[in-house]
Amino acid sequence: MNPIHLVPFLAGMTLATAQTPVPSPVVWQMQDSGTTAGLRGIHTVDGTVAWASGTGGTVLRTTDGGAHWTKCAVPDAAKDGSTLDFRGVQAWDGDTAIVMASGPGEKSRLYKTTDGCNTWKLVFMNPDKDGFWDAFSVADNNNLMVLGDPVGSEFTVLSTADGGTTWEKIHDNGLRSNAKEGAFAASNSSLVVLWDDGVSAFGTGSTSGARLFYECDPCTRKAMWTSSALPMFSKGTVAGIFAIEYRDWRHWLAVGGNYTKPNEPTGIAARSSDGGLTWTASTTQPHGFRSAVQWGESLQAWITVGTNGSDISRDDGKTWQPLDDGNWNALSLPFVVGPDGRIARINPAALAPPAVTKGTPAGTEANPSKVK
Repeated sequence: MNPIHLVPFLAGMTLATAQTPVPSPVVWQMQDSGTTAGLRGIHTVDGTVAWASGTGGTVLRTTDGGAHWTKCAVPDAAKDGSTLDFRGVQAWDGDTAIVMASGPGEKSRLYKTTDGCNTWKLVFMNPDKDGFWDAFSVADNNNLMVLGDPVGSEFTVLSTADGGTTWEKIHDNGLRSNAKEGAFAASNSSLVVLWDDGVSAFGTGSTSGARLFYECDPCTRKAMWTSSALPMFSKGTVAGIFAIEYRDWRHWLAVGGNYTKPNEPTGIAARSSDGGLTWTASTTQPHGFRSAVQWGESLQAWITVGTNGSDISRDDGKTWQPLDDGNWNALSLPFVVGPDGRIARINPAALAPPAVTKGTPAGTEANPSKVK
């Protein structure tokens, strides 16, 4: 496979002064996944151990940083496992992980392995024949939360505190949906849970616009969901908020757009600096639809990916600069996955911040990612 390179940045240069560009460093170093499945689930434990998942009952695992990816046993292979679409995966180590299948009714399921994916146990199957699961979040072996599309005009939020033996379906007027409103299962990123802080949130899309649903137990002293419109995002049944993430309890980012218009650079990204309560559109947007976003602590930057490439922000989502024009679905740094078995690992050397210019005061342009 060919490596994906940085988009050359020549803004501000005239034709008279532009020189032959020096080859850009490789941003995403492609890896051999050993599959052609469409991959939408990815979770890294420590950069060395990672799990990926996708169509056709596909689950992959690496224990050497991606040098080798091993195809796991298909969950429920003797029944209909090969028909399942695993949109999300969460892992604890090289032996223990949970995968989420997304599909109508009973095609939405959770499976768990504790022996390095040699065998799987069914944890939970969607009890709503009209339901469809979009994302899930795991705190530990006992506490999990699942987000699903509306059933009976109310978004599905399921939780367990005993590892999946019993489940509670949340009923709350704050979870009422608008017409043709839904969440997105593009990357297991439409739901975010700050387990230690008692905060949960998810993003949606509809013909009337995107909304953020929000719950804060410490704020209200009881489970209570509220929602607010985020009009800066694209409208439509295939448009809205596809992913939410945070770097600390104050600083959040949301990305999305219109899935059917991957190159449209509007209505894609917004940021919050008060824990998700208020949002501002990015002044310079990513260069197309985005389905996943993540803060890279070692990079001191945000990375967002989608079907027409990836972008980076060093100022907490205020502005974005393009990185590549690859086809990606989901992100768990340092890994990224996409269709046709695409897996790559980020090259930090290609993302080094600009060198200090002579006379530049320390801590300003020399370090644009520094949080003030």
